[in-house]
Amino acid sequence: MKKIIALGGSNSKESINKQLAVYAAGQIEDSETIVTDLNEFKLPLYGIDLEKEVGIPQEAIKLNAIIEEADGLVISMAEHNGSYSAAFKNTIDWLSRISQKVWKDKPMLLMATSPGPRGGTTVLSSATVSFPYLGAYVVADFSLPSFYDNFSEDGLKNEELNSVLNQKIKLFQEAI
Repeated sequence: MKKIIALGGSNSKESINKQLAVYAAGQIEDSETIVTDLNEFKLPLYGIDLEKEVGIPQEAIKLNAIIEEADGLVISMAEHNGSYSAAFKNTIDWLSRISQKVWKDKPMLLMATSPGPRGGTTVLSSATVSFPYLGAYVVADFSLPSFYDNFSEDGLKNEELNSVLNQKIKLFQEAI
């Protein structure tokens, strides 16, 4: 059975990106979804002086080990002012101090969503370009616009978007 990490790139307790990642990961056949919440990993704001003083936090080491054990990653990112959320970026910064290959060359379904009509496309585009430099094997990407209009726990309400997501999930499934 494949282990799939579902991670929302936000520290919101009600993260719509976490909801989307968990839903998509749950569609992977013969797999176990490991729901990973940034709130479970309390990381101080990264700084080289702090790292020299106290080293790498155990929470970063713990998350790194979880990623290491996974067969694939489903990550959906929140977009804050056109970029990653501060909590997600800080997590990447700490993980990159353990290994520059933050994502361990694991197959990745990379997504974004937002309440608005653009669905986090700016952050998704940025991550699609930059994540391979951090050891991501981005198999497919997907943006879900207008989350509250298009998402339900039973799936995507919009048939066209649902069909696109299912195609992306299939590509990811084949890669793991």
